[in-house]
Amino acid sequence: MPIALVHAFLAVLVFGSLTACTTPDPVPASQRTSPTPAGHLFVTNEMSGDLSIIDTAMQRVITTVPLGKRPRGVRLSPDATTLYVALSGSPPAPPGTDESTLPPPDRKADGIGVVDIKTARLVRVISGGSDPEQVAVSQDGRWLFVANEDAAQVTVINVTDGSVVTTIKVGGEPEGVDLRPDGKVVYVTSEGDNQVAVIDAVSPRLITTFAAGPRPRATGFLPDGTRAYVTAENGASIIVVDTNAHRPLQTIQLSGELIRPMGVVAAPDGRHVFVSTGRGKSVVIIDTATNQPVAAIEVGERPWGITTTPDGQFVFTANGPSNDVSIVDVNSRSVVARVKVGERPWGVVYVPALVDQNRRR
Repeated sequence: MPIALVHAFLAVLVFGSLTACTTPDPVPASQRTSPTPAGHLFVTNEMSGDLSIIDTAMQRVITTVPLGKRPRGVRLSPDATTLYVALSGSPPAPPGTDESTLPPPDRKADGIGVVDIKTARLVRVISGGSDPEQVAVSQDGRWLFVANEDAAQVTVINVTDGSVVTTIKVGGEPEGVDLRPDGKVVYVTSEGDNQVAVIDAVSPRLITTFAAGPRPRATGFLPDGTRAYVTAENGASIIVVDTNAHRPLQTIQLSGELIRPMGVVAAPDGRHVFVSTGRGKSVVIIDTATNQPVAAIEVGERPWGITTTPDGQFVFTANGPSNDVSIVDVNSRSVVARVKVGERPWGVVYVPALVDQNRRR
């Protein structure tokens, strides 16, 4: 079954299960700010230690799933049945923090939370190495690639039994972990060394590294996999990369007060790339034909996690300090709704619903 159909089918099941387990009445259509897509948005909340599940059509949280300490990076399995969430027992340490003043880490809290989408339950926690921050899933769903922030390594894990396949040394403070669309390569950004490590995702090993601007955060691949866009937070820039040669091609410099590129995602048609800008409070839209910014949409306080709908018509951002999620209409380039979630939302995953009469029967 094609993956798009799998997503739609699973979303119908999710809709039924999640709606059945909640008691509040849906928000009347007259009280909604604007029509938004049918589906569910899964949001990790770093400080409240849980997962908010938003009905995007109703623009409201329908259930909350306890997870553990500091849930951050979140990924959907290829068959759309499972979420993998990076959990960390390390205390929060913003840039400039004197780490000697922090309490000791709780290593028992480190792991990868496994959430069953249909039942909206945390079903297990897989050991994921020290201080997991973000995670990617192999194309066949067998392996997890986990960035261990305080250990300067990536841990590759067998999903079935939780065993460690291998560990791979990368640069300091690895964060973003992103799979090229063909499933053959993983890019890992390292904040501490201003570089990206390129890992073979089939026979896991380090292929090469390349420089990626000051404090690289995340990688967004075009759907055809030919280019990647790496956000450089402290450079207020985005590095365009040839993903076959693993070579930077161009630096896109952004302008504006306090612009700090963080999360990045490509539109499904590859024509645009959407970048969250942290303290810049906005989403910047890059035209991939010219590699120039064409719009900036103010979305909320310090947006980080970002994703888009399969048709590219809507973008979602997790806004940490304001504890909410923005729903952005790309065509009108405006925020059509903001939904309150848990404390310090971080990562976001969207699963679309099948909009047909069957769902309403």
